[in-house]
Amino acid sequence: MKLRFTPLNFFTAFLVAVAAYVFINGAGIAGKPLEHWGATIGWIFLLFAFVVFVIDIMFRNFFIETKRIWMVETFFIILVVVIFLLVK
Repeated sequence: MKLRFTPLNFFTAFLVAVAAYVFINGAGIAGKPLEHWGATIGWIFLLFAFVVFVIDIMFRNFFIETKRIWMVETFFIILVVVIFLLVK
């Protein structure tokens, strides 16, 4: 099996790191700590990481070439960011 790094791999690792940080240090919004919501927010980040992991596997099954996977996943990330900013 060939090991290929893709943008969604990096994003999954980032989400897992953020979840670990939230589990260890707790969560806070605008300097105010959220005492009872830290674990819930950590689980939400882990759920997002799992969803991104599954999407990455789906893209790997559809596209064989690493270059094409990078292009498609980068465009997917850009699309998600644009939709997030439009909804926000």
